[in-house]
Amino acid sequence: RPFILRRKKADVVKDLPAKIENNIYIDLTEEQKKIYAAEVKSANDEMTRLIQEGGFTKNKMIILSLLTRLRQICISPEILLKDYQGESSKIENLIKIIKELVLNGHKILLFTSFKTALNLVKEALDEENISSYTIAGDVSASKRKMLVDAFNKDQTNVFLIMLKSGGTGLNLTSADVVIHLDLWWNP
Repeated sequence: RPFILRRKKADVVKDLPAKIENNIYIDLTEEQKKIYAAEVKSANDEMTRLIQEGGFTKNKMIILSLLTRLRQICISPEILLKDYQGESSKIENLIKIIKELVLNGHKILLFTSFKTALNLVKEALDEENISSYTIAGDVSASKRKMLVDAFNKDQTNVFLIMLKSGGTGLNLTSADVVIHLDLWWNP
């Protein structure tokens, strides 16, 4: 302490298989498309107004929040619209993928930027009786360590992790699949 020895995979183990990336593109449901289109129009109108009134630099954080809303709708409109009762094609497809992975004996890390999305996925996993742990910003360091140790030793299928809360410093060696529900602005 306070130093950590960091080794890259390529330096330590030469015979590991190459990383496989699989980008899955999912169409929004018709209802999601309508909500998204309405939000695009609203955001565009608001951005135009903000830029005209105060310029881009002065309003860049507000503009970023408008764009974030579009990202959230793509996951599930329920993130923004609490009374939304429709489907979320992304979460439905995610659950199908997770079910297949679990049937094939995989352990999964799932990252997202949004706490509400994490909760929606947790609810969907619970409905399918798929076991999971969760790390978000409100989980203490000692509890994180306990959850990580438990996940590495037990048969829990999925570890749900907030990108900013658990994107670094976790030793999750038992997982063999990583899913990013949404990507961060900077890859």
